[in-house]
This record gives sequence, structure tokens and C-alpha cells, in this order.
Amino acid sequence: MLSRDQILALMRERVHHPAAIRELLQLLKVPREERATFKRHINSLVASGDLIQIRGHRFGLPEKMDLYVGRLQAHPTGYGFVIPESRPLEGGGDIYISGPLMNDAMHGDRVVARIERIKEGGRAEGRIIRILDRAHTWVVGRYDRDEEGMGHVVPFDRRLPMDIFVPPGQEGGASPGEMVTVELTRWPSAMRSAAGRVAEVLGDIDAPGVDTEIIIRKFGIPDAHSADAIAEAVRLGAAVSERDIRGRSDFRQLVTVTIDGEHARDFDDAITIEKLENGHYWLGVHIADVSHYVRDGSALDREAYDRGTSVYFPERAVHMFPSELSTGLCSLNPRVDRLVQSCLMEVDRHGEVLRSEFHDGVINSNERMTYTAVSGILTERDPALLKQYEPLVPTFELMRELFHILHDARRRRGSIDFDLNEAEITIDEGGLVEAITALHRNVAHHLIEEFMLLANETVASYTEAQAAPSLYRIHEEPDVLKVAKFEDFISGFGLTLGVPLTALRPRHFQQLIEKIQGKPEEKPIAFLMLRTMQKARYEPENRGHFGLAASSYTHFTSPIRRYPDLVVHRALRAARHKTLHDEAREQLVEDLPEVARHTSEMERRADEAERELLQWKKVRFMADKVGDEFEGYVTGVAAFGLFIELIEHYVEGLVHVSTMADDYYRFIEDAHVLRGENTRKTYRLGDKVTVQVVRVNMELRQIELGLVDILARVREGERGARRSKARPKHEGRRRAQRPGRQERKKGKGRR
Repeated sequence: MLSRDQILALMRERVHHPAAIRELLQLLKVPREERATFKRHINSLVASGDLIQIRGHRFGLPEKMDLYVGRLQAHPTGYGFVIPESRPLEGGGDIYISGPLMNDAMHGDRVVARIERIKEGGRAEGRIIRILDRAHTWVVGRYDRDEEGMGHVVPFDRRLPMDIFVPPGQEGGASPGEMVTVELTRWPSAMRSAAGRVAEVLGDIDAPGVDTEIIIRKFGIPDAHSADAIAEAVRLGAAVSERDIRGRSDFRQLVTVTIDGEHARDFDDAITIEKLENGHYWLGVHIADVSHYVRDGSALDREAYDRGTSVYFPERAVHMFPSELSTGLCSLNPRVDRLVQSCLMEVDRHGEVLRSEFHDGVINSNERMTYTAVSGILTERDPALLKQYEPLVPTFELMRELFHILHDARRRRGSIDFDLNEAEITIDEGGLVEAITALHRNVAHHLIEEFMLLANETVASYTEAQAAPSLYRIHEEPDVLKVAKFEDFISGFGLTLGVPLTALRPRHFQQLIEKIQGKPEEKPIAFLMLRTMQKARYEPENRGHFGLAASSYTHFTSPIRRYPDLVVHRALRAARHKTLHDEAREQLVEDLPEVARHTSEMERRADEAERELLQWKKVRFMADKVGDEFEGYVTGVAAFGLFIELIEHYVEGLVHVSTMADDYYRFIEDAHVLRGENTRKTYRLGDKVTVQVVRVNMELRQIELGLVDILARVREGERGARRSKARPKHEGRRRAQRPGRQERKKGKGRR
């Protein structure tokens, strides 16, 4: 029986034009008994955008028709870009879509776009010819009424530039000015606006917690769990039963700890460690066995797949699973039995894994530790903590030993370590930011991260060796053109990656990081290096992880909060127990590409939502600081200005080029510089500058900054101009008494 992938491969090989179903059946020699399944596959391929249906009920390959499937990223002014999904454009980049060629598509829609032309410089321009999936059936915004009393909702997301008409009687009790969610009952078209009904009133935009609710709805993140999913979770019970433990490896007698943040509520990884007689380390990474409870296709599974990941906001988390699982039965809470999938590894003094074992296990964690407490024991040697956790101190010291070995081994192979400061915010009871400080990662953060990395690599290597259909976390090599631009940039500092771009390896980036550490150029180079890298994503095929310099890598360690980890757990168990029969294997091979695409997309959605709410809260935090001066670094350079991150508060704002009024500043893209035409003054990525908060725009959620040195020069110039206009009257009279030609010219010039 032909799979979806086989159909596509055969069409590329044998079908050289868009063909109808009957012709495809003949050309691909599909047996009569498989034709119904074949037609289902064709419909599925059309729905996913891998095939395009055109007039005459003919089906063709998008790449043969200059068609691309992707998500539309719209701009508030009306144009947009289609980001191709499965195959990149030649030379990379996205497809620019002008407003008139959007074909009623809205931001976030999954669309088919045709390239119309390639402009000078390689930019592709096109039009949207079909909308595959609508991203928005609900929109969050502000309810208002016009002068005639007609209701409409102004979308909170400025990338949805049209108002949504709300017919009389459909306002759901909303008052003008309140934030609401509106269910779309009519899509927009060239002739009429979108229409909808108010489904939920969220309240005043400044009320505590409303900002979080707005962001959740803006990004379409499912909040409340379904009744079916909750019922399934409740039926599983609150404790591990003897029946569940039967047949499992029993690790309950081992000293076991979890190490997490102070405010963590779900604990999905626990550690055991001991020293073997040969001097090697026997490291156990025990991960909550969510797959034991969540069966493929169940209500819990379907809902977790839809969400893709848990989302963590400053005030609360939106969990992938109901609390009965996420903070209950599947959380490795202390002093209770919990089911785990265990990865046990013998690690030598060089950081090499000599052998590994995988088990369905049961543990009973001795203690729920925090990063702060473990760091206090290992680094500060806090007497109170040493006494409180005396039986566990040798375990932590052994962990530190192994951490240094593993970290050194990873550095030797060239794994890239970015150590850029992250912000941590403190929220008050009203949901406002009290303080923004640096998140300091201590030795406990680092050792847990190192152990998780090792377990992920070990599991990935095993599933690959077993040819088990699974998901990998891949990070591809950076685009050569981007690296060439990066090389040009660092050459301005007298630096180089030191190898031909075709021979580039992760260690060359890591060596550069070590070379610039602590130097003034560290910031700009680290910022641009990050932007040069590809984004990591999920794929069913192993393509390695460039940043980690790992040949195989996956996500195994967080199945409570990431759906791909749940997929990997199922694959690992099936590989160990040889339970995957041929038909199930074929189905999995067919399904995994879409699982990878969807979960990667949900991860991006979560990241964007978390980032936007954090920025919104930061903007509010800065609202009473207009006029204050701060030091910051240039984190972005564009033709319209400079993005500055304040050192004190880790808040980013924009210095618009219009405020740089002491000169005409030109954008030099390759050098990431704005340069004054006359003064030759330059502002470069990573420069340290002093800025003043000029304005805080709550509606656009932006902080507008001004460069203090330019503001001072402009003000001085304005004062000089005012002084020249306000000359003493007697000076004017004296010149009037001597009206020579030269004096008249000078006087006129000054005026």
C-alpha cells in the first residue's frame, strides 16, 4: 500500500504535468483494492499543501508551479510575507505579498502563494492564491461603538488591520472600551468587513490579570482543559497503584533528588548518581513516564497534541495536561512513588558514555531541591544548608564532579555556549512588575542542564540505532550567506572565524566566543552570532544539532510540558520492547512529519506569547520613568533607528532615526551601523550608549528613547538659534547707522 510520501515521490518521478485522479491511478499503477485509500491520501496531501488542486480537478506538485505553502506574517500597514514551510526559496528569505494581492488572507493563515517575480537583490514577490487554514476563528480586541451606535471590535493584534463589525444584539453585554473576544461569523472580503459576535467580556485592559488573558486569546492558546480530558485524568487517580509498578525496575532505594526553580510546580526529571569501582560514574536520569498514562488517541493525548507545549507566563502557567497529571500523578514529587522512564549511563573520566540502559522504572524522590539551595551547598558552603541536607551533600558533590567532566568534554568537541544575560521579573499582587533583574544561572542550573543534554543525546542515538520512527531536535548549519556577512562584520574588529565557510564547524564559533569574552566587542559579536544561527526545530529525520555539536539529539526529558518528548517516550518503549508492527510503523512514518511541523509551530507560538506579555509588562514598568536616563547596549540597527536594551532593567526600546536630528544618518546594512553623513558619527550593533526615556506608548506597547548626546547637541543648537534671533535692540540700531553693503549681507545672513 502506497504511503503519502511514496505517492509524492512517484509523482515527482512519473507525472510531469497536473493530472486528474483517473490519470494518476493509471500512471502510478495503483491496484484497484488500494484506490479508496489512494484518494484519501491525495485529499490529505492537498489539505497539507503538499499537492495543489487546480481547475479541472487536477493535482500538481507545488514546486513545479512556483507555488509555496506557508504561514502569512502580516504587517499592520497591510502587506505581508509568506514564510515557506517545507522547501526554502533559492537564496532563502520569504515571499513579499503586497496589500492588493493578499486575497483576503489574514495574519497567521496557512496559505498557498505563487511567486510573480524576483526583484533586484533577490527578493521574491508574489500573490496568495489559496487559503488552506484560517488561523483565526476568534479575535481579541476592544469593543467600541461609532457615532451611529453601531458596534465593532478593534483587534488587539495590529497585524489584523480591519475592525470587526458586531451586529446589534451580538455585543454580549460588552460596554465600549472593554476588552472582549469575538467569534468570527463572516470572513473579510474585498467588498465587506469581517463580522462576529462577542463571546466573552474580559474587562478593562488595565485590570490585574487581563493582560495575560488577552495574550492567551490573541495567540489562540487553549486555556481550560476539556471535560473529557479532565475526566480521563481524574480516572487515573492520585497515587501509583501496585498494578502499575508490577514488572518495573525498582529504583526506590536509590538516593534520588529533583532540582528545579523555587516556583516550579511540575517536576519531570530526577537524578541518581554513584561512583563505580572502576572510577566511572553511573548517572541515572529518571523522567516522568507520562506515556504510561496518556494513550495515543485518547482525549488527553489529542488535547496535548493540539497545545504542543505548556506556556509559562509571569503570573501563571497554561499547562499541556490537566493539573491532576502535570502537578499530581506525573510530577516527581518527594516521598511518593512515581513511574519513570529511566536512562542510566556509565560515564568515564573523559565524559564518554561507555554503556547505557533504559528501563520502565519506579522511584521515590528523597527531596525536592531548588537551584538556590544546591548552589548554597556547593558554592557558598552555607552551614545551615549543609546541616539541613547533610545526607545528600555527597550526592551533590559527586554531581558537581561529573558536571565538570561533561562540560569540558562538550567544550572540547566544540559545542557553542552562549552566556547572555536573561531577565527575571518580580510581579506584585496587582500583576505589575516590581523589579527586573538579571537571572543568574548558578552551578545547579548548569549541572542539571548538562545531565539532561547527555540523556537526550543517549536516547536519540539509541532510537536511531534501532531505526525506531521518532522525533529529533535538529539544528542545521547556518546559512553560508549569513555567515559571510557575519565574517565581514567581525573583520571590522580584526577577528575571523579562521576557516573557509564551507569547512565551518561549531567549534569555530565557540573559539571566537572564548576569544572575545570580557572584551568590549563581546556584546555586538554575540548578538549577531545568535542571529546568524538557524532556529532549532523538530524533525522525524536526524540531521544533527549544529549548536551542540551533537550527531544525534532529541527531547526526552520533559514529557509533562512538551508533546515531542511524549512521542520520543513512546518510540523508546516500542524500540525496547519490540512492539511496533509493520502497519503501525508505516502509519507513524506517515504521521511524524506533520507532528514535527505542528509541534515546532506551537513552540514558536508559545515563545512569541511569552515574549510579548513580558514586553508589555516591561513597558508598563517604564511608564513612570519618562525623562530618566539609562545606559544600554545597541541590540539592533535598522534604517529607521536603533534598538537599545537598558542595562539596569533589561528593557528594550527604540531610538527612532527622526530623533537623531543632529545629522542625516545612513544605514549601512552589512556593517550593522547608522553613520552620520556630516559628523561621521557611527552607532554600531553592541555599542554602549546613554539614552533618555522620551515616551512610553501603551497602545503600541513601545518605549521610545533618545540618545542623550544627540539630544544635548540638538538642544544646544536650538538655544544658539534662539540667541541669534534675540539680539539686543541697540546692536540692530548700530548696524542700521552703518548700512554698508557687507554689513547688510551679514545682518541678513544672521536673520
